[in-house]
Amino acid sequence: MRVHFVVPDDELPSGGNVYDRRVAAGLAERGFDVRRGAVAGAWPEPDRAALDRLADLLDGIADGEAVLLDGLVACGVPDIIAAHSRRLRVAILVHLPLADETGLSAQVAARLDAAEKRVLSAADLVITTSPRTARRIPGARIAVPGTDPAPVAPGTDGVSRLLCVAALMPRKGQDLLLRALEELPLSCDFVGPERDPEYARALREAGGRILGPLTGVDLAEAYASADLLVQPSLAETYGMAVTEGLARGVPVIAGAVPDALGDGGLLLPPGDLDALTTALRRWATDAEFRDRLRAAALRRRAQLPSWDATARQLADALTSLEA
Repeated sequence: MRVHFVVPDDELPSGGNVYDRRVAAGLAERGFDVRRGAVAGAWPEPDRAALDRLADLLDGIADGEAVLLDGLVACGVPDIIAAHSRRLRVAILVHLPLADETGLSAQVAARLDAAEKRVLSAADLVITTSPRTARRIPGARIAVPGTDPAPVAPGTDGVSRLLCVAALMPRKGQDLLLRALEELPLSCDFVGPERDPEYARALREAGGRILGPLTGVDLAEAYASADLLVQPSLAETYGMAVTEGLARGVPVIAGAVPDALGDGGLLLPPGDLDALTTALRRWATDAEFRDRLRAAALRRRAQLPSWDATARQLADALTSLEA
């Protein structure tokens, strides 16, 4: 089966980009003819030039072909998607629903939500990367992110070295974490690209130790030295950094990631500074609590899906377009 996979032209590390790359490779291994098309633009609110690039790409695909569009590209441009859905078999891959992004005005959130609803109603198939998102979209299929096998992280001293792996942007809650750490004997490394430069500058001014985007061996070493992974997100679709930590048996305290975390760590109410501060203070002072979180992470480690399973779920969903 041939599938044209339309993704954002974005080289910065992110969960969405990793997911798109891994499932494209997984589909190819399963015999799919994957034609990847990366479209530059400030998605989901592109300028005219970006809209023209997307329209040109879709115009070049023959009638009746299957197209899988990353929701970041597709969900804000209903007119283009509706026009091509009449002649193409359209599947939309939803990572984070557009209106769930933090910092949006009520007017912008409502506009993006309305646009996304129009796009999803025009699609032949909707696939989400988490059960929680699928419950909000009638008929959506699910293909949760996978993980790669990894050795158990040795950590540093078992207590003091914290790690947060996320793009530097308000939705990820790094500012909340720094406030929670103000009076605790713990330090945190922040790994991730600067999606919001002003926010990143404020984190530095508040004392955040920012390592920038890491990949490959460098990222693996960051996980290996971590005693605790803290992901204080305000909103997430899934939370791939959490499963990457759990794949190494790293204890986790996090917000907004119930699907990724499962019973593998402590899930906090998103944005709750008091809850986060209390949890971190307990981590710093309560050895039994630390042991329980480590044991939970190791149990969850054995339950995590593989990327092959993700590709199988996506392949099964896309095959339905041929029916």
